[in-house]
Amino acid sequence: MVKLNIVLLEPEIPQNTGNIGRTCNAMGASLHLIEPLGFSIEDKYLKRAGLDYWKELNVKTYRDYTDFLVKNPQGQKVFLSKKATMQCDRFCYSDKVFLIFGKESVGLPEKMLQENKDSCVRVPMSVYSRSLNLANTVAILSYEVMRQHAFSGLKTKGEI
Repeated sequence: MVKLNIVLLEPEIPQNTGNIGRTCNAMGASLHLIEPLGFSIEDKYLKRAGLDYWKELNVKTYRDYTDFLVKNPQGQKVFLSKKATMQCDRFCYSDKVFLIFGKESVGLPEKMLQENKDSCVRVPMSVYSRSLNLANTVAILSYEVMRQHAFSGLKTKGEI
């Protein structure tokens, strides 16, 4: 069974985080928020975007990135960046993975990317695009991880 973890480093936009929470719920993933946050966990926009899924979500918050690492020493850490050379679909994700995303305005810190080059992935996109929306990127990567693990733990058949 895959243990998917979504990590947001200093997220700024409550609606994105709410949508990401909804995706986490659909994936059976945990959401990790690394402070400082650009909003309150009680924000109405966060809760509106997350609908009624927010109360069911496993959300953890951390003082900073070091606090996150101390509390989560095990598991593969994968860093998302448009600067990465590895495409997200060509990377092998373990069954306990932490997908780490940077803040909407600037992404992950350059030092973090340099220190983790072999664990950085990107979503292919047009050369004319500066970036993808954070919530959309989380959804793309979450489904790629689950696809590589045959959607383990997810409902895969409908009832038409």
